[in-house]
Amino acid sequence: MQTVTVSPKYQIVIPKMIRDALNLRPGQKMQVIEYNGRVELIPERDIKELRGFLKGINTEFKREKDRV
Repeated sequence: MQTVTVSPKYQIVIPKMIRDALNLRPGQKMQVIEYNGRVELIPERDIKELRGFLKGINTEFKREKDRV
């Protein structure tokens, strides 16, 4: 786990290892949420990047009668 410091302007620098692992780009938008006392940053992805991310998902499960 890496530590970052909040600047006087409430800014942080995302460590290079994390930026590389998530393929973050300058100017990319992030969603910021507070969850159970912590801050989570969720990168917004271009819709084109999401193509095929559900490939191979198991759809063979029993649905509730009101969801068919």
